[in-house]
Amino acid sequence: MKKRIHVLEDDQDIRYIIEFLLKDEGYELQLSSTFAELKSKLNDALPDLFIIDVMLPDGNGIEICDDLKTDMFTKHIPVIVMSANPESKEKSVTAQADAYISKPFDLDYVVKRIERLLVK
Repeated sequence: MKKRIHVLEDDQDIRYIIEFLLKDEGYELQLSSTFAELKSKLNDALPDLFIIDVMLPDGNGIEICDDLKTDMFTKHIPVIVMSANPESKEKSVTAQADAYISKPFDLDYVVKRIERLLVK
């Protein structure tokens, strides 16, 4: 069974790159560009992993990560936080993110982080 990854990223180009990369690696994807879109898609099916950008048009990825990690239905799901802002790394740890990826990112590094989190 394919592992499902939900990517919350408002930048269309970055979302496309991640989609292309992860589909090539054999993952099933759910894509959202807003927090509202993510919430509506969670009603359909829970993913095996979240990748969340910090700067979003309708929310902050750090706060969204914290919400996911304190919700009884999603707290067991690994969350990777992505940001171009170095200050977000420390904040993502406080929000209980399972991993942090700096933008711009190395594609191989992203795949390895995901594989490590999904093996658990």
